[in-house]
Amino acid sequence: MSSEQKKLGLLALTALVISSSIGSGIFGISTDMAESASPGAAIIAWIVVGLGVLMLCLSLINLINKRPDLSGILSYAEAGFGPFGGFISGWGYWLSAWLGNVAFATMMMSALAYFFPVFGNGNNLISIIVASVILWLMFFLVNRGVESAAALNTIITICKLVPLFAFIVIAIFSFKADVFTANFWGTLSGNFETKEVFSQIQNSMMVLMWVFVGIEGAAMMADRAESKSVAGKSTILGLVGLLFVYILISILPYGLMEREAIAELGQPAMGYLLASLVGPWGAAFVNIGLIISIFGCWLSWTMLPAETTLLMAKGNLLPKKFGELNEAKSPTFSLFFMTVLTQLFIFTLLFTDKAYNFAYSLCTAAIFVSWIFVTLYQAKYSFENREKKGEMLQFVIGVLGTIFYLWAIWASGIEYFLLCLTVYILGIFLYVKGRKEAGVEKVFSSKEYITIAFIVVGAAISIYMLATGQIAM
Repeated sequence: MSSEQKKLGLLALTALVISSSIGSGIFGISTDMAESASPGAAIIAWIVVGLGVLMLCLSLINLINKRPDLSGILSYAEAGFGPFGGFISGWGYWLSAWLGNVAFATMMMSALAYFFPVFGNGNNLISIIVASVILWLMFFLVNRGVESAAALNTIITICKLVPLFAFIVIAIFSFKADVFTANFWGTLSGNFETKEVFSQIQNSMMVLMWVFVGIEGAAMMADRAESKSVAGKSTILGLVGLLFVYILISILPYGLMEREAIAELGQPAMGYLLASLVGPWGAAFVNIGLIISIFGCWLSWTMLPAETTLLMAKGNLLPKKFGELNEAKSPTFSLFFMTVLTQLFIFTLLFTDKAYNFAYSLCTAAIFVSWIFVTLYQAKYSFENREKKGEMLQFVIGVLGTIFYLWAIWASGIEYFLLCLTVYILGIFLYVKGRKEAGVEKVFSSKEYITIAFIVVGAAISIYMLATGQIAM
């Protein structure tokens, strides 16, 4: 590619945000939510999560505008908390992205099984082979050029939104208010009871946070945007679009059938719901949409982790090999490294029936690390510049965002967060190599050694929990 690379505009970046987030989760969110929460609790949960994600998006926009010299969300962690902080954030983001691809592979094979029964439950040998072929197809596509892949992603985003909006329209016209309000709070008394409702909200956190992974996509690709302001606008437009689609698709089903019936539907739940309204063609329509959706999201999440390791290598947080570009300006080694690890994890689908849930739980837990560093730096930067107009408001946004994501880690299952720490041990060795290549003699400070000790202890605890069955695979 020539030195004058084609930059990504508002439409392409907004599509990237939406496509990065709308993957497989939205097609199964009806059942996942019905298992965790009643209509009333689900609405409150969306308000809480919506505000929490808004704090993240506002922080990203503020930092993109105030620190245009920084690139990607990992750079905020490095600017605020040093090179090791940047590594922890970037490695968490990278881990989250390729684990998400494993979840996509599982669900895509399940969707294909609707048309081709040979795929079974999506985790047999033929499923592994086909998923592997698609995985390497993604590698070669992105390796030919990130910008051309993003252009294709815009088209895919438009295509996959069609079945989602079709479901929304049909569900609105079929909505029954008496069904929706029959068991509104899901409590024994039928009334609002704080403890029970809060428990439902907590139980739904992992589901809700999973569908927002990818919201930071425009910020990660800010260097390839037409301008930093375009990256900020894309983030807000993406959030508004996602909230509109997510809330309607997760709440409307409560007015179509009883909560218990929704919870017992197979996956993708949206297909079974639409089939109950319009006939068998509805399930086929949704499964086709799901396959297209996953393809687009898989494509986005092949670009994003490669971009992450590229930025980390440029910042001397990983070995220089990760920063090498081919003629199309794509980080071939970073892509290959990630694809091989994804391939190895895909093989585990042969040994578990819960690979999708396990993969997306790890994916969501890992991304919390990067998000917390964004809100922490937002609070730190704003406090350091508190004498300037509006900075104290930005400080409050950062603090609220940090509190929310710390709570989200606990509420959605801290065991998955601890399990992610095992992969950090591999990353630390690569980090040391990268720092040594940059000529840094003293790689860690005393405080950073404490952080490493926490990572090792947390990883050991998670391995023990996994071995004793306390973490379900």
